[in-house]
Formats: sequence, structure tokens, C-alpha cells
Amino acid sequence: MHTIFDERRYLIPFRSILLPQIFTDTLVIGCGAAGLSAAESASTHGDVIVLAKGPIDRSNTAWAQGGIAGVLASDDSVDAHVLDTMNAGAGLCDAPVVRSVIQRSTDALERVIDMGFRVDRVEDGSFELAREGGHSFRRIIHADGDATGAELSRVLALRVSSLDRVRVFDRCFVLDLLTTGPEPGAPCLGAITWHPKHGLQMIWSRATILAAGGAGAIWRETTNPPEATADGIALAYRAGAEVADLAFMQFHPTTLYIAGASRTLISEAVRGEGAKLVDDAGDRFMFGAHELAELAPRDVVSAAIGAHCARRGLSHVWLDCTEIDGFERRFPSIAKALTDFELDPAHDLIPVNPAAHYMVGGVRTDQTGRTSVPGLYAVGEVACTGLHGANRLASNSLLEALVVGLSAGEAAREMTNGHNAWGVTPPAGSVRVISDIPISDHGELDLSDVRSSLRSAMWRNVGVSRDGPKMNDAVDMLGFWARYTLDKIFDEPAGWEVQNMLLAGALVARSAAAREESRGCHRRSDFESASPIAQHDVWTRNSCEPSWVPAVSTHARV
Repeated sequence: MHTIFDERRYLIPFRSILLPQIFTDTLVIGCGAAGLSAAESASTHGDVIVLAKGPIDRSNTAWAQGGIAGVLASDDSVDAHVLDTMNAGAGLCDAPVVRSVIQRSTDALERVIDMGFRVDRVEDGSFELAREGGHSFRRIIHADGDATGAELSRVLALRVSSLDRVRVFDRCFVLDLLTTGPEPGAPCLGAITWHPKHGLQMIWSRATILAAGGAGAIWRETTNPPEATADGIALAYRAGAEVADLAFMQFHPTTLYIAGASRTLISEAVRGEGAKLVDDAGDRFMFGAHELAELAPRDVVSAAIGAHCARRGLSHVWLDCTEIDGFERRFPSIAKALTDFELDPAHDLIPVNPAAHYMVGGVRTDQTGRTSVPGLYAVGEVACTGLHGANRLASNSLLEALVVGLSAGEAAREMTNGHNAWGVTPPAGSVRVISDIPISDHGELDLSDVRSSLRSAMWRNVGVSRDGPKMNDAVDMLGFWARYTLDKIFDEPAGWEVQNMLLAGALVARSAAAREESRGCHRRSDFESASPIAQHDVWTRNSCEPSWVPAVSTHARV
């Protein structure tokens, strides 16, 4: 198998010395919970710049409905939460990382509550805890019913905006990470960015924390905002960082399925409050798929919906919420979205289907966010820390963002004191970086057509149910579009996003084709069982095939 398209190091040609220069101690790329947590932490030991692709309040975090998992109930325990996480992760979780994150869950939640996070409470003042799929206990806190992410974003953005040592650059597109050389593993020096007012800028940093969010937009059906174009995965891969387990995109089982409408998430907490999945005959079908029925892990529920639709010739199934008392109070945002389509959850069945939701794999890190590139850290959805394994347990992601974001911000101190894990000394000041790109001799394709076709191909061929021929077709299609797109030089974000989506889509398709098993949220009809040995597939720029690394206690190489 050939390498992933061409091996262009940067998206555009430039001479660093000719561009405006900005300097900081720590650069944070992303404004979700992980990035803002990292920025707050890093501000204790230096100056910080936070880059937001859009407005600071628009991120995958802001779209999150469900909540934040933690050990909060008297009958719950760290051991129980660890076990649930490991079971959902299907053999690929890093046990020490899982335990470390969950042990710090109470402190992380208390920290954001102290900042002003408005957690929902019951009459006696205690937390109103929810239960979601894969959890053995009610252990999930939420805010404003089903607007936890928006509230968490609000609190963290206010906190970061109040810090004298943090500057936020919004509507700032990151084209590439800067490194000292083109070879994988060369130290990271910051990023080259584009702003609609200020144009291209070089931002030099001693430490760079990548928190650029998810990849849902590379699938046609997704719960993610349009900005989730896998930029972070593409940035890290071009910079030579290891990426791992990209076959594992988690498909959320229940998104509102209305023809012509965007896919609105129907939180898993709705099923936690008693909603049932039914088919066109009104029959529940999850009992035959898992002992937890509707509260099974997400991969099980999504696969069961897909299989049942195939057997019955259905385009979707339905969610029966009619027995939930006080639906509008508990889920006000969802209730409003349903009202827009003249659906009343007290009386109507809600049409639902799976959609791409959360990238479980990502940039390979240790439990403090260190990557294989010196000076580069990755946190949040863009990272593969070992917490989620092959399938994320519901509401563990915001917990991970808070805990590992804080750890990465603290760890970034090592790039200023010279005692870092990589054993490198960051260059003093800026160095000259030159990118030369030859003029393309290929024809052009329409960008909007490529974007739309890519998303449709990923949904059809690398969706909930997969097989070898379909995934190989996706690799071929992406390769064709790439020949006429990745060799071009664009001057605005629409072009750069499509180039990132093509690169990330190819990595996902190749990862899925190489993983000849069904594990977690990667399901293949031609390999229906899990392999006896759980392994991570690791990809690096210039590689033709993945490296296979057995799942052991510590899987990050730094």
C-alpha cells in the first residue's frame, strides 16, 4: 500500500521571516473544554495564546448535551466507574490512564463548580445524577437539563478571559504546526495561522497544546458542528506526530432523523430516563442485542439499530419517550428542537438513526498529553490518551477534557525549564522555516463537490457497518479526489478544510481497512469477531502501513 497521498509537509508556500511574528510561552489550539482547561493551567507558569477557529463559544464542547461523568453517588465507586469504562473500551483502554482520570473526577467537577458551573440539583440541594448507556450507576451531572456543554463552555471561557496572561485569538485558522525540520519527531515550534483581518501570522511558542476537536464533519450524517473537519488530526500527522486507532469513530445511536434537516442529537440521558427504541411495528428490539437493552454501550446500540433496519427494510427506528414524566423540564433544548418539527415527545414517536459523533482515536499521547513530537501536546477529542479504548463510555469525554487538559497545561512548564520528557532544548526565539510547493500540473475539482462527495463516501463505506471491499473503494475514491485537491494551493479556509478532510478521511479508511476484526465501535461484516490480541494501529507520515502495538499499560511513545 502506498503512503497517504503525497507527503507535502505544509499546506501553503511561505517564508517565515517575511511574515508577522508573535511569541508566547504556550500556544493552545482550540477553545473547547480541553483547550480552555489547558490554557488556564498553563497560565500559572507563563503567557498563553488560545486560538479559536470560530467564536470562542462555538466548539464541540458547546454542543454536548449529556453531562460529565464522575464518582459522586454514595453507592458508586472508582472501581465501578473504571470497570464500566474498561468494558466499553473493549480491550484497548490503558488501565492506569483510566484509573488516574477517574480518581481525579471529583476534584475536576468541584473545580468547575467553584468557577460557577450551574449544576442541576434536586430539592434537597444534592446533584441530580443521570445514568447513560454502559454505566452501572447514576453518576453523571448535567446543567440546564440537556445543555451541559454550553454551560461548561460559558464558565471556562469566562475564567480564561479573566486571566491577564491569556490572550484569545478568535476566528483564527491554523494551517500547520511549525517544526524544526520535515522529519517525523522534529520539535514543534508553534503554528502558522490565518486571520480574515490580519492574514498570515507566525506564532512561535515553547509549548504547543493541540485541542482542535473532532472529525465528525467528514461523515455525511453527524451530530458535530460544521467546523469539526478533523483539522487537528491532519495538522499533527503532517507535523510527524503519531496518530492511532482512527478506525474508531463512535456513532451516536439516536439522532433526530428528519429528511433534509441537520441531525439533532437526542441525548443518551433520554434513554437513561426510560425512553425505549422501537421499530415500525412498535416492538422493542434491543433485548435480543444486549442484556442492558437500550442502556447498552453506544457501539452495541448503533450496530443493533443498523442490523434491525437492514432486516426490516427501514430507513430509521423510533424513540418512544411517552412514559417520561416532565420531559420538557429535564430536556428543554431537545424538547424545543422537537417542537420545531411539530413533534411532541409526550405523544409522538421520535424518528432516530445513528450518526458520527465522537472520534475515539486521534493523536497518540501519554496521560499528560505528550505526543511523539517534542513540545507538542494533544488533549480532548483530537487526542488518543488510552482512556476510551475502542469505544468511549458516555460522558467520559468532558471529564477527560477537564482532567487531561489541566495535566497538559501543567506539563507544558517543562518546555521552559529544560527538564522535559523528550530530552530536547527548545530553540531560542524563532528559526527560519521555508515551505516551497511546486505548481500543480493536475486539473481542478469543485471544492464543494469534493466535500459533499467525500462525506457521502465515508458514510456509505466507512460508516456503522463496514467490510473490506467498501472501505477499499473509499480509499480509492479519496485517492482520486486527493490527486486534484491536495496538490493545490488555496488561500482561504474552505480549501484548507477540504484538504484536511481528505487526509483525515484517508487515514480513517486505511485504519479501518487494516483492522481486520470487529471491536468496539469498529464493526465489520467480513470479520465479525474481535482478534484474540488487542492492538493499536499507529500511523506516522511517510509510512505505508501502520505499526501494530499491543495494548499494554503504557502505549504512548515519547
